[in-house]
Amino acid sequence: MARSPLDHPVLHWQIVSVGLGRALVAWTAQGVCAVLLGDDDAAVLAELHQVFPDRVWQHDERPHPWVSAAQAELEGGRPHQAHRMRLPLDVGGTAFQQAVWSALRQIPTGQTVTYSELAQQLGRPGAVRAVASACAANVLAVLIPCHRVVRRDGSPSGYRWGLARKQTLLAREALR
Repeated sequence: MARSPLDHPVLHWQIVSVGLGRALVAWTAQGVCAVLLGDDDAAVLAELHQVFPDRVWQHDERPHPWVSAAQAELEGGRPHQAHRMRLPLDVGGTAFQQAVWSALRQIPTGQTVTYSELAQQLGRPGAVRAVASACAANVLAVLIPCHRVVRRDGSPSGYRWGLARKQTLLAREALR
């Protein structure tokens, strides 16, 4: 059975410049559903199409408060937790991914956890790889701070948007 465009809400998007490169912020009526980082507009647009292939996309040129709020958070200009409470998120994913993402949002700015510590917090100590997969599936850069998860030895590991961006985020947060 074919899906109609009405099966999925319209996805609005804008691209802004941030210190981490270019950021595509996408949202539905429910909230921000993606913050994608890249080196150029083509890269973030390609990722949007890959992540949401069934959506109706609409570029929105008018200033939107959610885009401004996401941009401010990407720049590190506002207190992480207090600001997030005002920025609604439209989060998909499986129940396990949502549990991981919720736990990530509880990690204070400037702190990190290991994949195994996060798995233990979730009551699933054997699910270390599943935790790593949930982090890799996160499409809300910085708003769901998967950059705060590190290897057991404390070193940063892979990051959807590049290890250099992860290191920049961690260094910036350590200074707060």
